Amino acid sequence: MIGHEIAPIDPWLLDKLVCPVTRTPLRWDGARGALVSEAAGLAFPVRDGVPVLVVREAVAI
Repeated sequence: MIGHEIAPIDPWLLDKLVCPVTRTPLRWDGARGALVSEAAGLAFPVRDGVPVLVVREAVAI
């Protein structure tokens, strides 16, 4: 199941996180190892289990 691996983030926290640009929910993309904002077209990295929700660290998708 590519892209459906369990996120290295607590599910409770993942449910609360939103994109810093659009304020829309983020989804875990296991293939990228990142939190994805479909609305902004950005993938935010997760480093050592910590989401890096800084726009300059995001990758365009």
